[in-house]
Amino acid sequence: MIYEFNVKVFVYFRPFFVVGVSRRPYGFMLLCMAGRLSKRKLGSQSSLREANRANLLETIHRFGAMTQVELAEIMGVSTATVSALVHQLVDEGQLETHSTVRNGRRAQLVALTHHEGLAAGVHITRRGLRVVLCDDKREPFVDHHYPLAVNHHPDTTLNVVVQLIRESLAQLDAEPSELLAIGVALGAPVDARTHMLAVPGLLPGWEDTDIEAMLEGVFSVPVHVENDANMAAFCEARVGAGVGIDDFVYVSAGDGVGAGIVEHGEVRRGVTGLAGEIGHIQVDPLGAICRCGNRGCLNTVVDEQRLTSLLTVTHGELTLADLVSKANEGDPGCRRVIADAAVRIGNVASTLCISVDPELVIVGGELSESGDVFLDPFRETLQRLLFPDALMPISVLEARRPVVNSALGAGVLAIEHVERAALKGAI
Repeated sequence: MIYEFNVKVFVYFRPFFVVGVSRRPYGFMLLCMAGRLSKRKLGSQSSLREANRANLLETIHRFGAMTQVELAEIMGVSTATVSALVHQLVDEGQLETHSTVRNGRRAQLVALTHHEGLAAGVHITRRGLRVVLCDDKREPFVDHHYPLAVNHHPDTTLNVVVQLIRESLAQLDAEPSELLAIGVALGAPVDARTHMLAVPGLLPGWEDTDIEAMLEGVFSVPVHVENDANMAAFCEARVGAGVGIDDFVYVSAGDGVGAGIVEHGEVRRGVTGLAGEIGHIQVDPLGAICRCGNRGCLNTVVDEQRLTSLLTVTHGELTLADLVSKANEGDPGCRRVIADAAVRIGNVASTLCISVDPELVIVGGELSESGDVFLDPFRETLQRLLFPDALMPISVLEARRPVVNSALGAGVLAIEHVERAALKGAI
């Protein structure tokens, strides 16, 4: 009888193994593995070999480059099996190896073959847009930010997106044909089924805009649209503070609040894409009317307009960037406004954390750029409301790229769709 080991490295398969991986200076290492043997008979040795091949490619795609020993540990197979598969896939051009050092010893690092080409990541909010270019190494090469008028028109904004993508390619001396895919992070809930705006009013005028069709028509490449907090969470999971953490919550605190939920290594969107919309949780039943149509949402008390209006008498007109900058310079009024906002956001975030029980909370967005001015009261509020005597207090970290991560996450998602299509052809 032949037994098949299944490891939780598949994106599209139900896992039998739960794997924890930690980023260390020397790379990815296995922390824990608990699982069970699936006693499903395989039809032949060929079926087992194909399953192991698919497993290996998905493992590297999910966790990045690693040694053959690490691959064998995660996959639950022998190093000889891994070695044979690696040699085959290197010959086919699917994998490449690089010399490295593990625990003072020389080793071969196995990685997906580097493919020439770029992806554009776009972040569109009420007040601005950002465009980055990245390759399969997940690093941004170009970063353009463009301010927008509130209630900007989708046609005008998307024309600016097209222009910025073209300018970014030209800046790298890259041909248009080198653009492989585009990811768009939208500052509003995105329907997971239609990839269009899910809630009217949050980006006025965008309700019936098919962003994917418009950009695909211009660039003739695949386009993927997602909510910006989800894309930021995806970015942190792949190249940020959440690398190696299977379960975490990302909280975006800027001109409005949102959250991205990562469970078992994947972003949780919910049936319609509304998972994590904590900015629309009611905090004041008698409060102001929110753009979503409800009353007293969290966003009505911590968005840019509300926070800066608290300082109009003493500081005049401010932007959110001004508020953060002055807080970092030590301005007591600005520090107070940000600290109070952190407490309000922490109160709501604690409810989400009680529901999903994450290992980590990552905080990003403009307000997080004030560092401990925001993080300390946010962390204290979270700990106070999340069972203070718990055996494992929840960790709170600042995002590695607190402002760029939505755009970069969109670009990384686009790259991964390209890679996954290539993997399907290789498996």
